[in-house]
Amino acid sequence: MPLNAADQHRRAVEFRDLHAASDPFVIPNPWDAGTARILTSLGFAALATTSAGLAFTLGRRDGANLVSRAETLANAAAVAEATHLPVSADLENGFAADPDQIGETIRLAADAGLVGGSIEDATGRPESPVFPFDVAMERVVAAVEAAKALPFPFTLTARAENFLYGIPDLEDTIRRLQAYEAAGADVLYAPGLPDLAAVRAVCAAVGRPVNVLAGGMGSTWTAAELAACGVRRISIGSALPRAALATVLAAVTEIKEQGSFGFVHDALPYKQANALMAAHGEHS
Repeated sequence: MPLNAADQHRRAVEFRDLHAASDPFVIPNPWDAGTARILTSLGFAALATTSAGLAFTLGRRDGANLVSRAETLANAAAVAEATHLPVSADLENGFAADPDQIGETIRLAADAGLVGGSIEDATGRPESPVFPFDVAMERVVAAVEAAKALPFPFTLTARAENFLYGIPDLEDTIRRLQAYEAAGADVLYAPGLPDLAAVRAVCAAVGRPVNVLAGGMGSTWTAAELAACGVRRISIGSALPRAALATVLAAVTEIKEQGSFGFVHDALPYKQANALMAAHGEHS
């Protein structure tokens, strides 16, 4: 069931205000309605979808333009319906090269019940993984224009993907983020930063809230360390679905190689799992 306008506006304002709070917040990444229910029950303030989590659920590789806009938005709508929290979505590269279609993606995201979303400057093409600067700027401008035209404050995150695609150019990454800020993006994000010095440099170079990927590139940064760098929002990307897949892989490996089922002792009890699927305010 689609959100009503008042509920969506409430969520949008709550999400916007989280970025201005005195402390940074962690925004975990569910990959379906069930995981959204679990994360909601644990008291997080907002949720964000994960493109990799959805791709893995569909049995596809991430980052190769193999998941459609319609599939992404259907997943995001299911997550939004499963929670009372604000939901932002990983909208990948907007599912288009044409800036006009980027704007359409933002409008459709709003129709799906989202109150935020990210647009990245990755192309999905291995031979040329990141859009040229001028093209990337046009795409962010189109996304901002569409977001500002909505009847609620849609929080737009602009992503600079250099480090994720083997382009360790901090100067160009900062240049892009500064340009995206000037274009009107609400949040800035460069996934895959190599160290806390780079995180500090990004936060110092821009005036808008910065999101950082915790656990990216094998990092073990804590929320406190990232807060000290000036980070306002901390996401975990595909870490949760990958952790779930690791558990499944270990369990089936035990079955296949040992013929035993010891993993069931660590499995979530059925009654507890079932209870976690209750909607907000629902009593089982």
